[in-house]
This record gives sequence, structure tokens and C-alpha cells, in this order.
Amino acid sequence: MSDVDTDVLIIGAGMAGLVTALNASERRVCVLAPAAFEGAETASDLAQGGIAAALGEEDSPALHLTDTLRAGSHHNLSAAAWYVCREAPAAVHYLAALGVPFSQEAGEWSLHKEAAHSRARVLHVGGDATGAAIMNILRERVVAAPHIEVLSDARAIALLRDPIGVCGVAAVTAKAQPLVVRARDVVIATGGIGGLYSRSTNPPEACGDGPAMALSAGARCDDLEFVQFHPTALDVDAAPLPLMTEALRGAGAQLIDDLGDRFVSKVHPLGELAPRDVVARAIFDAQARGRRVWLDATRLPGMKVSDAFRSVYRICRAYGIDADRAPIPVTPATHYHMGGIAVDLDGRTTLPRLWAVGEAACTGLHGANRLASNSLLEAVVLGRRLGQALNIELPEAQHREVQPVGIGWDTTADWAAPRELREIMWRRMGLVRNARGIAEGLSLVTRLREQTPLTATLRRSRLLLAEQMMLAAARRLTSCGAHYRSDSSDAADLVPHSSASREYQS
Repeated sequence: MSDVDTDVLIIGAGMAGLVTALNASERRVCVLAPAAFEGAETASDLAQGGIAAALGEEDSPALHLTDTLRAGSHHNLSAAAWYVCREAPAAVHYLAALGVPFSQEAGEWSLHKEAAHSRARVLHVGGDATGAAIMNILRERVVAAPHIEVLSDARAIALLRDPIGVCGVAAVTAKAQPLVVRARDVVIATGGIGGLYSRSTNPPEACGDGPAMALSAGARCDDLEFVQFHPTALDVDAAPLPLMTEALRGAGAQLIDDLGDRFVSKVHPLGELAPRDVVARAIFDAQARGRRVWLDATRLPGMKVSDAFRSVYRICRAYGIDADRAPIPVTPATHYHMGGIAVDLDGRTTLPRLWAVGEAACTGLHGANRLASNSLLEAVVLGRRLGQALNIELPEAQHREVQPVGIGWDTTADWAAPRELREIMWRRMGLVRNARGIAEGLSLVTRLREQTPLTATLRRSRLLLAEQMMLAAARRLTSCGAHYRSDSSDAADLVPHSSASREYQS
């Protein structure tokens, strides 16, 4: 067994983790990356839409906040939402100063409108390659930063604790060797939970490992029932399902069924630009009625897909589709988790010395449904804040010994979730839920846990997370945002926002 000793350990090498690492410049930071760092393709890399910020003359952080709260069904924690919206312009300037080449027109920011935004406020790089462009810059900066080291090809499987608090992780290397990483502070930045579902835009290995490990260690998680399903993933046999960016609909692409009917406009006045949960359920309903759904981008006003959305065009061509000439087959897919490890705005969890940021965390920013292009924004704004908080956090002077007692290393595990679990989550914890389906899902997950050996530490933690997500969905008896109950009554919501009592520093 190998041992590594560091000051701050960041688990995850997506946007939130790298921004945190860069800003924790007064600490010695180790980034634990589950794949080769230089060639990684994280969920942040796959983000096509862009980053939202109130930079236009007719826009303001207050309007951005209003849209964020509306999209989140006002389940948001307003202090967190206001802080992120207020700091959004500064976050864009921060990225631009690092070298991110945001698109411009006549020397001004090129701002675009996406679903549920009342103003054009979304910035892109290369049309639909925003995430990849930002990540390339961040990786370059991390490699050049003297206070950061990257430990590639190692995956955390459990948090380690001592009497002071969280003190490191048990991990497994790409060569299936056990690894203990000791740290004075541990940051979870592992991303989302899409890999727990059979249809997802997330990498297959994105199985909620951060919240899963945190739950197993005794940390509190909030809003686990709120899972966002992107309406327009490419309907092909692939994992992950390629994302057909929301910006296509913002540019005028229309959703039609195989009869040519623009069915979404019949369920919401904003049609294709309705909130994501509305559009996703409309497509899901059409599919349940035997219809195939298409995104028609063949008549975009003043542009072609091949020019304005090069990544989308290239992906479609790889599957034999010419998006300039033919509609694109689309389907809803698991995309983003609004819930996660309960944190304050600095990223502190309920366990001492454990922090969380990005999609793995829950600040209350997104409420019951995330506003488009607020996820990259959150990663940058709160990653910067967490890094600065770590700079003023005084680590213990004494050396903290840790013995990973009771950890099953399970070094032969497949990092993707088993197909049976992914199907259970899609069918019982998907776009449309009811008490009977959730109860059946809980029973099936319980059986899976009973069949999973005690040595399979990470697999058991993932099943615990799936169970807790279903229990949260069962407790929320009425529909709210992305949580849709087909058996919803007219009774008041019996589960208030579990983060409402937390105090924030602004």
C-alpha cells in the first residue's frame, strides 16, 4: 500500500476542483484526478452551452437572480443565488484574464439567450465548445502552478477520519494498487450522478462518488431528489449520450414529433424555450405515446449548424446525421444534480475539515431545477471563494496519523455502475415518479446492497446514495421543479428546504 501526504487534497479535476486549486495559492494542493490529467474528458469538458453572467446593458444581477429563482421553483436559498449572480461578471473577467477566448462581436461580449433566461446573458467559446475551452486553459494554469501537484489515474473510494475530522482518502490507482492520501483539508469536487442512470449526458464513471463517500462518512446531504434531465440528448446508442446544446433552441431550432407537430408549444407558452423540466417531460410524454422526437435545426435564421455549432455538427455527422439538412433525433437524459453534500457558501460541510464544491455540493443556488448555464458559473464563483477560504484556514500543526481500518479496497471493481442499478434509477427515479415506483426502486436497491460484498466499499456507498435519493423523493409528496410526481396531491409540500436554517457569509 502506497502513502501520500499533502496539505489540501482536492478530489476531482473538473472546473470546480481546478478553480479551487488555483485560488488556494497559499496552501500546498494535491489534485486527485481519476484519469490521465492532460487528456481528461470531464463533465466540464463536455459542457456546450456556456456560462451565464449579467453583462448586457439591459441586464443586471437582480434580473439574473429572478430567472434563477423562477427556474428553481423558488426552492433556492436566495442568499446563495444572489451571491453567485452578483459575482458572475467578475467570474467572467477572471476567466478572460486567464486567457479564455470568449466570443465577441464588434469588440463587445457576444451574449446569447437560453431557455428560462429573460435576457441574453450566456457567453460561449467557439459556439458550443465553452466547457472544453475553459478546461484547457485551467489545466495549463494548474500544470504551471508551483503550489499544485496532480495525482493522475487514481480514484477515491472512501473518506478517512480521525478525532479531528476528515483526514484523507483511501484510493485505488489505475494499476489496481491501494493508495492512502493523508491531508489536512479534503475538498470533494467529483461532479454529478448521471452514471447512476441508464440514459445520461455525464461520463459513465460519474456516479455521485463524492456525495456517496460523504454520506458513508456521516455528512449531511440536501435536496437529493432534484435531478435535472436535459431535454435534448442525441438519441443514439452511446454512453454518455452526446448533448445537443440548449443554445440550438435558443437560436431557433424547433422540437417536432414524427408527425411534424410542434408539441411543446401546446404545454407551455415559451415552447422550446420553456424550463428544462417542462420540455423534458413533454418529450418523455410524446415518447410514451409512441412518437419519435426530433430537433429541427435546418432553418436557423441567418446561420447553419455547421458554422455556428461545430461540435454539434461534428457529433451528428459521426452518427450519420447532417444537421444542416435533416432533423436530429433527441431524447431526455440525466444531466445535472441540484442536490448534493450540504455546504455553506465557503464550501464547508457538516464534517470538520471536509469541503465540497461544484455539482457534488448543494448550496441551495439551483433550487429544484438549475437555470441553464449556471453550472459553469457556480464552479468558477464558488471555486474561487472556497480557494480563498482555504487560504485563511489554519491547518493543524501536528501530524495526523490515519489507519484505514475497515476499508474494502475492491481493486477489481468496474468504475461504471452496474446496468441493473442504472435501469432501476431511470425507471423509478426518472422524469416521472410515483409512490409505487419509488417503493419498488427502494426494494430493488436494498436487494442489491444485500448482494454486494462488504469489501466493495465504493459500490456500497453508491447504493446508499441511490437509496437516499429515493427516500428523499418519497418524502416529497408534491411536484416541485425537476421532481415530478404523477400521483401528486393538492396538499402542501410536507418537506421544507432542508438548508433554509443555514447561515451564510456574503
